[in-house]
Amino acid sequence: MRIPVFSNRIIFPVILAAACQPALAVEITQGMMLSNSCAACHGTNGKSPGAIPSINGKSARFLSQTLKEFRSGARPSTVMERHAKGYSDKEINMIAEYFSRQK
Repeated sequence: MRIPVFSNRIIFPVILAAACQPALAVEITQGMMLSNSCAACHGTNGKSPGAIPSINGKSARFLSQTLKEFRSGARPSTVMERHAKGYSDKEINMIAEYFSRQK
């Protein structure tokens, strides 16, 4: 079956536009995905439903520094040291950036 010429003129720009999107979406999705495990204790988007501190809206610098302190053992914790040890500096920064944007 032959596709009419006008369809190619419409379809090609749509495909091209979609192909340009993943570069931005990947980084955002990575930060969001890495942050998913935090929701079990800190609540959805870092808004704690209880006694665990909320981390939404805190500065990325504060969150990053705090996670790195947990990871190194410089900041005492019950479970955060174990969680933080699983992340690289880059991943910690992505998590911190994600939660800093949550309101």
